[in-house]
Amino acid sequence: MPDLFFLYNTAVKKLTQAGIDDREARTDAGLLMKFVFGCDRGYIYGHGDEEVTDEEKLSRFRELTAKREEHFPLQHLTNEQSFMGLDFYVDENVLIPRQDTEFLVEEAMIGISDGMKVLDLCSGSGCILISLMKYKNGIEGYASDISDAALRVLRMNAERHGLTDSVTIIKSDLFDSIPEDESFDAILSNPPYIRTSVIEELAPEVRDHDPYIALDGHEDGLYFYRRIAGESFKRLKLSGLLYLEIGYDQAKAVTELLKEAGFCDVCVTKDYSGHDRVVSARRGIIR
Repeated sequence: MPDLFFLYNTAVKKLTQAGIDDREARTDAGLLMKFVFGCDRGYIYGHGDEEVTDEEKLSRFRELTAKREEHFPLQHLTNEQSFMGLDFYVDENVLIPRQDTEFLVEEAMIGISDGMKVLDLCSGSGCILISLMKYKNGIEGYASDISDAALRVLRMNAERHGLTDSVTIIKSDLFDSIPEDESFDAILSNPPYIRTSVIEELAPEVRDHDPYIALDGHEDGLYFYRRIAGESFKRLKLSGLLYLEIGYDQAKAVTELLKEAGFCDVCVTKDYSGHDRVVSARRGIIR
C-alpha cells in the first residue's frame, strides 16, 4: 500500500506537470491530503512512511487530484474557502471569495458602526455581509443576488454562521426587487467588473469554473458601476456610505461615475499590494 509521503509527492508531481505552479501544487496537494486523510503537511513530513490502507479514501484522493490536474479550483473540490478568518461553503455557483475582497470588508468596518442597516449587492456566497455581521454588533443585513443557485449558497452560509434570522435575502438584479421604501446606512458590492474581452485570458480555474455572470462587467467592465452609481444615491440614507471593490485600473472611471451621481468624499484605497482596490463615497445632501 502507498504511504503518505508517496501520495503527497505523486500528487505534487502530477499537478506541476499539469501546469500548476510548484508552490501552489505543493499547497494544494497538502490541502487535499488534509481534506481526505485528515493530516496536514507537518504530519506527512513526520510520518511519511505511514501506509494508507483505506481504499475508499485512496480512490477519493486520486479522483480529487485528477480533477485538480484539470484545473478545477481546489475550493470546488473541498467546498470550503476561508475568508476574514471564517469558513464559507462554496461551489461552482458562486465566485470564490478572494483575499482582495477582504480589503473591502476591512475598509467598510472602519466606517460602518454597530446597528447600521447594510445592503450587500451581488452577494454571491455572502462572505462580505456575513463577515461584517460577525465582526460588528447588531447589523441589520440585507443581501441580494440575481442567481437562485447563488442564493442557495448564501442561505447555507448564513445558517452556518448563525445568521439565518438576521439576514434578509432577496433575489434581485441590483436594486430592481429591493423594496423602494427601504433605505440603508451603507451599501457594499463586489460587482462583476472584468471586461468581456479579457475573460478568455483569465486562468482556467477562473475562466472555466467561476460563474460567468459573476465575472462579466460587459464591454468596458463598468456596466454595473454605472448602474450602482445611478441607483444607490436614492437608496442610501443622508450621509450613507457606499463601498465598491474595483479592478486595479478602474479607480479613475469609477470615481468619476460616483461624483457625477452626486456622491461626496469619494476616496480610493489601495490594497496591501499597492493596487487600487476600494472606492468609497458618501451620499451628500443634494444630488
